[in-house]
Amino acid sequence: MYPVVPNTEQSQWLRERGCRDVELCFADVSGFARGKTLPREAFISGQTLRIARAVAIQSCVGEFPDYRFYGENDPDATLRPDLATLRPVPWAGTPRALVLCDCVDLDGALTPFAPRSALKRVLAGYAALGLQPVVAPELEFYIFAANPDPAQPFQAPPLRSGRREVGFDSFSFTTLNDLEALFDDVYRGCEQLGIATDTWVHEMGPSQFEINLKHGDALALADQTFLFKTLLKETGNRHGLNVVCMAKPLAGQPGSSMHLHQSLVDRDGSNVFSDRHGHESALFHHFIGGLQTHLPKLMPLFCPSPNSYRRFVKGLAAPVNVSWGLDNRSVGLRIPQGGPEARRVENRLPGCDANPYLSLAASLGAGLLGIEDGLQPSAPAQGNVFKQADSELLPNTLDAALAAMQGADSVSRLFGEAFSLAYAAVKEVELQHFHGEITPWERRYLSLLA
Repeated sequence: MYPVVPNTEQSQWLRERGCRDVELCFADVSGFARGKTLPREAFISGQTLRIARAVAIQSCVGEFPDYRFYGENDPDATLRPDLATLRPVPWAGTPRALVLCDCVDLDGALTPFAPRSALKRVLAGYAALGLQPVVAPELEFYIFAANPDPAQPFQAPPLRSGRREVGFDSFSFTTLNDLEALFDDVYRGCEQLGIATDTWVHEMGPSQFEINLKHGDALALADQTFLFKTLLKETGNRHGLNVVCMAKPLAGQPGSSMHLHQSLVDRDGSNVFSDRHGHESALFHHFIGGLQTHLPKLMPLFCPSPNSYRRFVKGLAAPVNVSWGLDNRSVGLRIPQGGPEARRVENRLPGCDANPYLSLAASLGAGLLGIEDGLQPSAPAQGNVFKQADSELLPNTLDAALAAMQGADSVSRLFGEAFSLAYAAVKEVELQHFHGEITPWERRYLSLLA
């Protein structure tokens, strides 16, 4: 494998900034940043770094599935830098840079269960059809006071008044102003990392916020979303705050989603969801048909933890269905109002806890299967789907979602058998830990039984 060497301009930039090191990083299946650090001059010379192949499927509890899912001899993968992603590290005290990497097996192929590989595989399927996805994620998250004891509930941070926000203050500017120092640093970090932000708003929960990223290429937006979530955590830590991207961190309060806006353009940049008359195209309907057919089997990629499913509460704008409709927030697949050139599908199922590479790969992949198989959608929903008894419900636990995924071929068709088996194995490790916990609810009520 040939070494990846930065060009003269990039090398000069690293030296002029005084970058001591370069972080070669990638997202594992849980969305954590993993990798290794190289001294600047070693990176400039093209020194190659390898890492255990299994790191890509490290579980959120730090354990790994059985070695048979990543190679009996525990092999390495090479970290191949994508030099277009070379950026400064905004939260570093000593100047450092980072670069996002692909995990490449020793035979030169992309490691099949690395999340960036999974997304690239789906995008290659679209490229073979002469199509390119355009996406825009919307991320919701909470900002809490420091929480050193995980047995204690999260709390909103104290504000200038000395009080804590109680929630349901959506679209207010007050808390944005109270947390101005944090958001100033986040804005600066976004500029340094090349993250193109759009709208920022206060959401319904106490100290809950939403950011929209500007639409663009799917791989670039997955990279930006991964970096943005990392930036939020690091910047919050520097301010003594805890930024939380759990799907449901507070009981009785709204959950945090990661809605995905998706459209497709042809080689001329025209939106193929609209025909030449500006009407819904056949390909648009095939895409939605694919989402309706395959999303129920891909839920562990959108909702990857037991906590993810606590977000689905009727009436709190978290849909539990795969209905579709025009400008309807009770459906899982919303078609926002707009002209023919802006026709798109908003997938409202993913939580903010989802890995951005895998959630985009699964959503776009479901649409791709719909196009390849010529699937047709149901009739668009009318009215409030939450109140319709016959609306199709989705799995309501990770156990049920994992069983549905393993009983279908959607994941293996999109990402191959190696990814399908390895991802399921990671979730089994995490579920074993989860079901081994004794909760406060059990101690509160079951200890009273005779």
